[in-house]
Amino acid sequence: MAYRSTARTEATRLAHRERLLDSARELLAEGGYAATSISALADRAGVATGSVYTHFSSKQELLAAVFRHIAGHELTAVRQAVHGETGAATRLRTLVEVFSSRALRTPRTAWALLAEPVDPLVEAERLTYRRGYHALAEETIAAGISAGDLPAQDARLSAAAVIGAISEALLGPLSPVAEQTEPGPVVQAISALCLRAVGAHPEGPSRPHTPSLPEKAQP
Repeated sequence: MAYRSTARTEATRLAHRERLLDSARELLAEGGYAATSISALADRAGVATGSVYTHFSSKQELLAAVFRHIAGHELTAVRQAVHGETGAATRLRTLVEVFSSRALRTPRTAWALLAEPVDPLVEAERLTYRRGYHALAEETIAAGISAGDLPAQDARLSAAAVIGAISEALLGPLSPVAEQTEPGPVVQAISALCLRAVGAHPEGPSRPHTPSLPEKAQP
């Protein structure tokens, strides 16, 4: 009986934590980190402010957990799309298009992930997130070099340049003060730039990706 009671208690605790994270993701998508205060979170989740601290010792810890969940979801989506393709050019194009399309579908959340000023605890998560994309791009480029699809080059350096180019090119369209931008031309331009940068030969016409939105307001 004691084990069952403990299991129920743990299940309840996890459900409450997930409810808080859901509410935090909603607030982040609406107004970024500034809108995700403890009081606003408690109000959105329908709980007392003090109960938030039962699960997260500080706002920074909460935001780091939210960032980790959203960023991990996005990286997984891009990685699965890339691994579902063959050929260096197609895989690299897929990486660029899925990353960019998903970001432009949920611009406020993507801005928070990529560029909004954050606490050092969240910045550490951001660096981990970027390393994951660097590794995916490096793997793609290195495989292309080995297969003779790409010219010889420093795969790690090229990967960093590609991810940097994607992120930098998206900052303008994603900015909260920017005018609304048509995603298609932006995605295609970034894709063409990245393919040229690594010496890839396009394998057929670009196929714009239209991935479904994540279940819980993520880019």
